[in-house]
Amino acid sequence: MTFNQPQSLKSIAGIINAKYIGDDNFQVLGTNEIHRVRPGDIVFVNHPKYYDKALNSAATVILIDKEVDCPAGKALLISDDPFRDFNKINTHFTRISNFREELHDLEVGDDTFVHPSVSIGNDVKIGKNCHIFPNVVIGDRTVIGDNVIIQANTVLGGDAFYYRKLNGNFDRLISVGNVVIENNVEIGNCCTIDRGVTDSTIIGEGSILDNQIQIGHDTIIGKKCLIASQTGIAGCCIIEDEVTIWGQVGMASGVRIATGTILLAKTGVNRDLKKGTYFGPIAEEFRDYLRKEVKLKNLK
Repeated sequence: MTFNQPQSLKSIAGIINAKYIGDDNFQVLGTNEIHRVRPGDIVFVNHPKYYDKALNSAATVILIDKEVDCPAGKALLISDDPFRDFNKINTHFTRISNFREELHDLEVGDDTFVHPSVSIGNDVKIGKNCHIFPNVVIGDRTVIGDNVIIQANTVLGGDAFYYRKLNGNFDRLISVGNVVIENNVEIGNCCTIDRGVTDSTIIGEGSILDNQIQIGHDTIIGKKCLIASQTGIAGCCIIEDEVTIWGQVGMASGVRIATGTILLAKTGVNRDLKKGTYFGPIAEEFRDYLRKEVKLKNLK
């Protein structure tokens, strides 16, 4: 999330009542999760296992639960609960309406048809020559390009599936990002695309999604990808251009799939994949899988 205007380290510390290490006027530009941070961003970390990753990331402000040596050119915010205070900062700068308020700043391009049953949140932009079918839900801050088709009952911009366990209960990281659908995308019936926690979930230009597909928060789908029904893609994945994903593929969080890759039906992806054709509950090259099957058959 990028603030509407730059903030100072002192002003951010005041929002969460935190101690800070750095100049009062150290410039803060926004917040982001570790996988999407940029210079000027705040990133939070609340476990020693991830201290080094956060401190050495592109983020220039680290919201952390312990006072540590501050890297040169960066600043620290010291909090007894960084997860809580990250939520507090994000909701301070982003109004959460969840369809309880109509504050519409809606833009709709020429020759676009939106069925009357469609539910649209606030600050939504829809491009030209789009067709939005019945009962689609479009959450706050969603951006839809030109020549986009969204079939019935699809939901764009639901909350991210991002929780921690606290005192025996689940505590949500509040989603203040959005969904971006680029030009010439087609999305089938009953798909669900979660908005980013602090950034954008992106469906790239010319990609085609079948029915009943789930795409998690902050995932980026490249250009001209083809995704078949009942595929589930977790958050923070990067699917490069022209990837083909057949039915019921399951993908773990944070993986990267190279351009031109083919994932055959029911493949399970738990790691980054180079270009190739893959199959199996733990993805392996399809030719290797076939050789293994032949060997097993010959053992009988």
